[in-house]
Amino acid sequence: METWQRNLWLLWFGVLVTSASFSMVVPFLPLFLLKIGVNQHTELWSGLLYSITFLTGALVSPYWGSLADKYGRKPMILRAGFSLCILYILTALVSNPYELLILRALQGALAGYVPGAIALVATNTPEARVGYALALMSTGNAVGGILGPLLGGGIARWFGNRVAFASAGVLVLLATLLVLFFVTEEKFVPSKTRSSVIEALRLAAANRAFLMTLGLTVLTTFSIMTIEPVLPLYIAQLGGSLQDASLLAGIVFSLAGVASVLFAPRWGRWADRTGFHKVLLIGLIGGGIGNLAQIPFHDIWGFSIVRFLYGAFFCAVFPALNGLVVSTTEPEFRGRAFGLNQTANQVGNMVGPLVGGAIGGAFGPHSVFLVTGLLLLVTSGVAFWSSRWVPRGKRPLQNPSVRSGTAT
Repeated sequence: METWQRNLWLLWFGVLVTSASFSMVVPFLPLFLLKIGVNQHTELWSGLLYSITFLTGALVSPYWGSLADKYGRKPMILRAGFSLCILYILTALVSNPYELLILRALQGALAGYVPGAIALVATNTPEARVGYALALMSTGNAVGGILGPLLGGGIARWFGNRVAFASAGVLVLLATLLVLFFVTEEKFVPSKTRSSVIEALRLAAANRAFLMTLGLTVLTTFSIMTIEPVLPLYIAQLGGSLQDASLLAGIVFSLAGVASVLFAPRWGRWADRTGFHKVLLIGLIGGGIGNLAQIPFHDIWGFSIVRFLYGAFFCAVFPALNGLVVSTTEPEFRGRAFGLNQTANQVGNMVGPLVGGAIGGAFGPHSVFLVTGLLLLVTSGVAFWSSRWVPRGKRPLQNPSVRSGTAT
């Protein structure tokens, strides 16, 4: 097995475990608040705990990206992995919501395992296999998102939430040790100096194709996150039983992940042949139509089938966006590029649920499906319009400011 293949599979497993550890913890935070005595303003605390991680992550990600360009992606993965391990274990020991809020803020500030792993894979994989590799990495994220709630729920049921949090820390430690001992970063050319975040933003602004890719990432994440606040409640309505709402929501949520596992590698192989831009357009259009198609279905079975079909198309989107990050930047800027892309993701993650919750509360859940579908179609229109700047293939654009060393 070649080095890039070994890296790919080890980091795929690491992303799976890290994603699972995240989804082991986050869905159960509202219940954990009740257990540590938060009986008033629980919804407000839940919202704060959810959004603070995205906020700090958005602010700090470009800094870690600049360090990655100076010292390598592997050190940043190790930093994030060991930090998350410690923070998850400390979460198991908290006694009040303020301590929990601080730890959640630190989780966002010190995170970076997944974007670091994606950046390492993208940079160390042969160009002809980059699309396949990035799509495979997305399946690791999807599988972790499916397994995490099941594993976390089972551990919390039998041993308590604190043990579930500590278990998440142990899993991240395992994934980090695998990277430490077995992952090799070969194609790394360190920047001569580490640029500031302001400098990284200036260089990104000078690269129109990359800037457009960041804009597409914000729009895409914002669009799909508008549905998050109302989807569990809507699924509970369709199921007709609040008692089984959590289990039913978990099953329906997992369908898009299952579709991603099945179809994402196929999209990746097609991207290797035709380019990331075409695959991105198809995924966005399919995702938009898929959301609109969920509106007429008022029974759980029909709704679930449409959710699966939606996942089969939309799973093409984020690997294609990651591929465009690769094809619009040069290797010595790649760490900062993925750091900025992570910030773009976090911005969408923060704003989307706020807008979706407000629309759903004012006009009902069907209005949010309509808005999400239309937003994804608008994003596909922006992606089509941007094709004059965003490359259709996979070869990096030449950025004179990066080559001259000013990006270091």
